[in-house]
Amino acid sequence: MARPLPASVTDTTYDYSLLVARLSLEEKVHLLTGETAFTLPGNDRIGLAPLAFSDGPTGVRGLKFAGGDAVALFPNATLVAASWDDAVAEQVGTMLAEEAQRQHIHVVLGPTINLHRSPLGGRLFEAYSEDPYLTGRTAVGYVRGLQGKGTAACLKHLVANESETLRNFVDSRVSETALREVYLLPFEMVVQDVNAWSMMSAYNDVNGTPATEHDQIQNSIVKDEWGWDGAIMSDWFATKRSGASANGGLDLVMPGPDGPWGERLVAAVQAGEVAEATVDGHVSRLLRLADRTGALAPAGAPPKKWAEGLPAVDSPERKEQLLRIAARGMTVVANSGVLPLSGTGSVALIGRHALATVNMGGGSAQVNPPYQSTIAEGMTTRLGNRLVIADGVGVRTRPVPADPAYLTDPATGTPGMEVRLLAADGTELSRRHEDASSITVGWDDGLPQVPAKAVLTATLSNESGPVMLGGIGAGTWAVAADDGTALHAELVLAGKDPGEGMLRPPAFAEVVALRAGSTVTATVALGTANRRESLLQDASLGLSEESHLLTIGAVGQLALVATPVPIPDDDLLRNAEEAASAAETAVVVVGLTEEQETEAADKQTLVLPGRQDELVYRVAAVAKRTVVVVNSATPVLMPWLEQVDAVVIAGLPGQEGGNAVAAVLTGELEPTGRLVSSYPRADGAAPAWEVEPDEDLRLTYAEGTSVGYRGFYAGNAPTPLFWFGHGLGYGSWAYNSVQLIPNNGAELLLSVDVTNTSERYSRETVQVYLDPAELDQPVRLVGYAGVDVPAGTTVTVHVACDERPRRRWNEATGKWESLAAGAQLILARGLGDVRARVSLT
Repeated sequence: MARPLPASVTDTTYDYSLLVARLSLEEKVHLLTGETAFTLPGNDRIGLAPLAFSDGPTGVRGLKFAGGDAVALFPNATLVAASWDDAVAEQVGTMLAEEAQRQHIHVVLGPTINLHRSPLGGRLFEAYSEDPYLTGRTAVGYVRGLQGKGTAACLKHLVANESETLRNFVDSRVSETALREVYLLPFEMVVQDVNAWSMMSAYNDVNGTPATEHDQIQNSIVKDEWGWDGAIMSDWFATKRSGASANGGLDLVMPGPDGPWGERLVAAVQAGEVAEATVDGHVSRLLRLADRTGALAPAGAPPKKWAEGLPAVDSPERKEQLLRIAARGMTVVANSGVLPLSGTGSVALIGRHALATVNMGGGSAQVNPPYQSTIAEGMTTRLGNRLVIADGVGVRTRPVPADPAYLTDPATGTPGMEVRLLAADGTELSRRHEDASSITVGWDDGLPQVPAKAVLTATLSNESGPVMLGGIGAGTWAVAADDGTALHAELVLAGKDPGEGMLRPPAFAEVVALRAGSTVTATVALGTANRRESLLQDASLGLSEESHLLTIGAVGQLALVATPVPIPDDDLLRNAEEAASAAETAVVVVGLTEEQETEAADKQTLVLPGRQDELVYRVAAVAKRTVVVVNSATPVLMPWLEQVDAVVIAGLPGQEGGNAVAAVLTGELEPTGRLVSSYPRADGAAPAWEVEPDEDLRLTYAEGTSVGYRGFYAGNAPTPLFWFGHGLGYGSWAYNSVQLIPNNGAELLLSVDVTNTSERYSRETVQVYLDPAELDQPVRLVGYAGVDVPAGTTVTVHVACDERPRRRWNEATGKWESLAAGAQLILARGLGDVRARVSLT
């Protein structure tokens, strides 16, 4: 059932082998390893310009991990997928391409198309859904928009990379059937439908072989069987062995300039371990990527012309786009009729997430946005003096970097801090102003050597009294205020993730009394972030001297912590009750933070952090009407569900997030999202739960192909609180005249008349699932279509059912085969609201 690649994306300008032949072995290998953290080297002799990469699931951050220019912060991936709309995904891709063009970026490192296997996965907010077909279709739209503007997409992470615990060492044990039918399906769909120009190989092993060396997956399946002609790059620092990765299908190693290829790969070729023809193949794929993105041109030709006149990151056009995309993906999961809010009556807005809305997750998906709107700001704009705002209980356990607006650089008088980086002998390597309160060292600072010491200086906008003061980052800290206050701390990397210093650095903070407008200087003697000895000494990791995971240098994040001391939770709970009891409607905003939704760490529970459940219970007990807004991208438990009147899932909604939530609550925009993951009723009540490998570092995908709603439907876990695909919106719907339309091809086409029985214009998403006749085959999504319908109007909707989810993999023959006769199509608004069944016999 393989499909040919679209001709429009297989055309090339050059015979790449002729260019490769002009290069020496050393020159060829040099091109295959990063020149810096986020760039590849060029070569003038063959017209190759350097290529620039940028992280990009929720915004194109640019070439700096922290700080850098302000860039647009998009709604997170689950909100994009929750629209169940290919056009929205394509618009996101187009906008990201514009963001990339503005910064001269050739390759955006996204989309993330791993699946929501376990709701505990820390990085699920970057990925689309628990379903491979919805994930694949959303990714197709995203890649079409991105590459249609000449910017390469990078599908990640190939493959079976659904958890973060010990991600560099875990061995994902997955049946070939589950790999083919579930985890590889989104990659296959994007290759076949729009041909993504690059992919990223994962950190983990797959069935005993590192993903970066996996010949069967990278060579046999992706490149040979699928006929894919793009380039596979490693995740950053993921490559473990030199020759094995080159032979196993990896084309590019990131980052650079040091790495496991370079001189080592040249030696491997000279020793006969790797054929030079193999290296030539990797270079040809690199040149094709460069060609497609405009970085390859004949000698003397003008350089790539970057687009001009693009929308600014805070322009009215960009704001409107981001507002509507965020609102479209928000999902009403419960509503007794209180939403949208009426135009009269007082509203109490309650919760820490209302005042400090979490608009993005942690790790490499973070960007430096121009602003982040809060729900409090958005509601104040729309409700004015009808609104009363009350803070909620604490939601974090770790210190966070200071708000840059709370700091002033004493050298420039502008918001931010002064940063000095010093060599071991005290020589000043750099002195600069930083708009942010965080920096990275030894990574993307452009210095000729790794600094030995950093000095961060800022004047605080504090009033006289107690302040939370401290720092974030590995090293020996001395924090001194100009009134003589002094703090000291030794912060060490305690985990086993080699990227811990960058992604989840240690932190400390203490309450100190400072005079108003204090100037604080933090001096950090940088601990070596090289984990070589500690990782080697941990025999459970099974590492050898050959593993290049051990070569990560002294890199990491540093941040100054300075913030007012929080009010005690008991006081905040009493204030919340008072506000709720006096209002016509209470809106409580709860959720997660980047502590739970982040790269490099998984969750331990789905319970809301802190005393947020208690906050909801106490507000609901005194309020006339209670609406709960959940500010998280992934499932949380809702023990208070029966005590409240409505629940909206807001996700991580980007820089316009607060305005989008307010627009949704007031009915200015309709939240027509549908859930992209099932919500369990309790911890452990899901078909797949464990994210931590066993003592042999194996994580077994024991549920096979019955991940998410498939396993719930089969009875492998208690009925979920909310099904995948569930979403109420503000309309109501009747389904009639369901029929299967004869079609000469392999595609099935289902027709249904949909009536909007509400009094407002609304959008419906018609979902079609296949329920196979075989007992060993799970139910699965095979098609969906969205339609906008005026009030009281009936429209006919046609849903095409994709052939790819309607097949099974035969491990004995190593081939795809058709499912048995006797299957049914299920027409539903999520599997908790089935509207019709159609037999395929």
